[in-house]
Amino acid sequence: MRYLLNNRYLLFAAVLGLFLLNVFINSNELQYFTGILAIPMLIISFITASMLFKILGIVFNGTGALLFWMSGLPVSDIPIFLTSNMQLLAFLAVLPWMNSVVRAGRFDRKINQLLKANVLDLGRLYMRSSFTTYILVSFINLSALPLAQHVLLDNLSGLRKKLRDSFVSRTTLRAFAVALAWSPMEIMVAITIDTTGVGYLTYLPWLILCSMAVVAIDALCGKRRFAAYEYEAAGTINNKNIDIKELLIQILQLFLALAVFLGIVLTLGNLTGLNFILTVTFVIVPFAFLWAAVIGRFKSFKIVGWKTWKMRTNGMQNFVVLFLSLGFFSSSLNETPFLELIRAPFSAAADTPLLILILIQFMYLAMSMIGVHPIATVGVLIEVLPPLYETMNPASIGIVLITGALATVAVGTYGITVTMTAQNTKQNPYRITWRNMPFSVLYGGVGVLIGYLIL
Repeated sequence: MRYLLNNRYLLFAAVLGLFLLNVFINSNELQYFTGILAIPMLIISFITASMLFKILGIVFNGTGALLFWMSGLPVSDIPIFLTSNMQLLAFLAVLPWMNSVVRAGRFDRKINQLLKANVLDLGRLYMRSSFTTYILVSFINLSALPLAQHVLLDNLSGLRKKLRDSFVSRTTLRAFAVALAWSPMEIMVAITIDTTGVGYLTYLPWLILCSMAVVAIDALCGKRRFAAYEYEAAGTINNKNIDIKELLIQILQLFLALAVFLGIVLTLGNLTGLNFILTVTFVIVPFAFLWAAVIGRFKSFKIVGWKTWKMRTNGMQNFVVLFLSLGFFSSSLNETPFLELIRAPFSAAADTPLLILILIQFMYLAMSMIGVHPIATVGVLIEVLPPLYETMNPASIGIVLITGALATVAVGTYGITVTMTAQNTKQNPYRITWRNMPFSVLYGGVGVLIGYLIL
């Protein structure tokens, strides 16, 4: 047991590998066997999960068990229910390989030089920090947050703590939240695409519009707010001269690679009929290896990639508890009449589409305040919203599902991003939540506005 606890990635990889294998074999027996293996996977993950996810697991499993009992289904069906969200875990398990090729190619270090160059005041640094964090997050996701925050904390060490904390928690968390809106490697985007049945290319221009609009508004407001403060980097490294041409080439290479990646995903999805999540899952690893070989960083990529994948997969216990428990709950709920009770408020507001979109946004914010992960919230929403697709444009609902969830990234007091920022800056997470709440309302509001306009 101790060996399994310390090497959880072995069990996780085996179970998820069987699940992905069964995508091609389509064997009921193999699916059932995978579901049986999911039980020890859940137990081991629960032992090592954080308290918040243990509570979520208990709530979802307890409620799911009650609903399962009320449905009258045989106990032998439980393993099948546990596999319903396993594709999301497989998706998360392969993401580190894409992050690793960016790090092996040292793209992150080169782009991060922007944070070490001189500017005249904090207002201009705010805009530069938002831009830099935005690019980094687009390609290395969560890894970008501590990277940008540590550089800023180093360079702003000469400022008083309150000002430094305010600056860092605003610029990095807000840029992080908006950068994820259009990323095909963001799980909220992938879930929404599959549940609404709307193609990624349909969402893409609207999500980019929302993302760019919000980051521009925030950057301009940040520039005005911090313009009065002079800035002189106090960090150990201060690069006054940056080769802008080389930096632009690096950025263009990243976006070119992303464009090729998207082209492969969309083409393969059309040819095979696989859903978006599974297509991305199957493409990421071979694409990352090929990209590393093309840029001549294959050897370092293998080293960085294996170490990163092992560490990240070994730390997936929180998501294993959440997704397996949520899958059991959702599958059980679908077998009972209670689903209609949850749908009632949305059905009552069916004649007022704007109210529906606002209600979705409100649910995300309200649930995030009590520590419920947005994926848990969307797990319930995607069960109750489908009937509305007949009277509302599903793309409108999908946009709000994405922007509403990501708007909580900057304010979720118990979320990983706010918690990480609080630890890095040594400040109260509730202060971060309060400081970023106007931004989250703006972000969600822009999403609701775009969703309403395309109804």
